[in-house]
Amino acid sequence: MSMINIKRVRSSEIELKDRLVSVQRVTKVTKGGRAFSFSAIVVVGDEHGVVGHGLGKSKEVADAVSKGIDDAKKNLVRVPVLKGTVPHEQYGKFGGALVYLKPAAPGTGVIAGGAMRAVLESVGVTDVLAKSKGSSNPHNVVKATIDALLKMRDAIGVAQQRGVKMERVFNG
Repeated sequence: MSMINIKRVRSSEIELKDRLVSVQRVTKVTKGGRAFSFSAIVVVGDEHGVVGHGLGKSKEVADAVSKGIDDAKKNLVRVPVLKGTVPHEQYGKFGGALVYLKPAAPGTGVIAGGAMRAVLESVGVTDVLAKSKGSSNPHNVVKATIDALLKMRDAIGVAQQRGVKMERVFNG
């Protein structure tokens, strides 16, 4: 099996929009009572093929979200988007979460659940059919969706990898 080439991106080069996927209230019970803190999963993207995810933890929700955004900017990757949809069908897996992405005709919209929807909209996909199977844990669903997107290959990349012209990729 060939290695997947992950294309890292610098956050200073592009304008990113952030989306909050989920906020969890975490309780720590001590002899003095309960101590509450928050963890936030955030997805950032430029809506033109760049996406990243991050986790922030803090005593306040706003601080947790801002830490998550900072973490997400450190994990940016570039993925192929073809005419507003994904180039081909693809499965992605992380932990107990399994996701399936399928290209859709223009005008279909993003047919996906909460955590997957945030990732797909952040990357710039406007038409896609998606299904999340297995675990619905937002951490794992976000990572499985990004795994599926990283496995995507566009026609130009396939032609370069095979060392042939673009016409050969489409005509076989």
